[in-house]
Amino acid sequence: MAGLRARDLRTPGPRATLAVAGAIVAALVVVVAVLAFRLGGASDAAASATHTPKPTPSPTAPTVAQLYRLVGPSVVIVQTSTGELGTGIVATSDGTIITANHVISGGGTIEVAFSDGTETQASVISSDLTTDIAALAPAQLPQPLVPATLGGDTTVGAPVVAIGNPLGLSYSVSSGVVAGTDRKADTDAGEFSGLIQFDASVNPGSSGGPLLDGSGDVIGIVVSIADPGHDGAWAGVGFAVPIGAALGGTGTGEPAPQL
Repeated sequence: MAGLRARDLRTPGPRATLAVAGAIVAALVVVVAVLAFRLGGASDAAASATHTPKPTPSPTAPTVAQLYRLVGPSVVIVQTSTGELGTGIVATSDGTIITANHVISGGGTIEVAFSDGTETQASVISSDLTTDIAALAPAQLPQPLVPATLGGDTTVGAPVVAIGNPLGLSYSVSSGVVAGTDRKADTDAGEFSGLIQFDASVNPGSSGGPLLDGSGDVIGIVVSIADPGHDGAWAGVGFAVPIGAALGGTGTGEPAPQL
């Protein structure tokens, strides 16, 4: 077989063997390095995902409907045998009702109606002409009795809700904002000050009802409206006695034109 060269099938010598072994080791080192890099990256990613803080959702403010359902059971209708109509709010666990003094100051029998339909007579516990606030003790209480939570935010621009019986439309609700604080108003009885001004609509029959903040706490007792036309109609400005003054605490809240 002249002209042909056979493949060399002899066993490799020592130098060839070392070279092959070195190449294998180098390849293994590369493979191990690559795997370590990948596993390290995966571990770091997992650790990062584990420790990434989740965003905390912002609390959602209650809607007007939710506030109405929350405080509605604490609101009462106040009516006298002389024809005066107003609103009141259950302020204590013994059933004491706060209302506007001018609603009950004309005398006669006082009737109160709770939101569950309970109707009963009430007697006057206290009456203050300087704040236009009166406290009533009902002869009978509904079960369960639901007192309102008193105190809250009176920051100008903060949301407010009024619940009452304007023009005899029982358990009506309106909303707006605190339009001003420490307001003065001229009345037939003189000038009064320390009032919360608000723009939630109120009308005759709303007097004595609660003015609520955005959490449903009672920040004032509705007593009056601005009446530039002298017709008792809503002109966009209402006034409430701050709850601290209504309860006889510090403050100088006093009434303005009566509803």
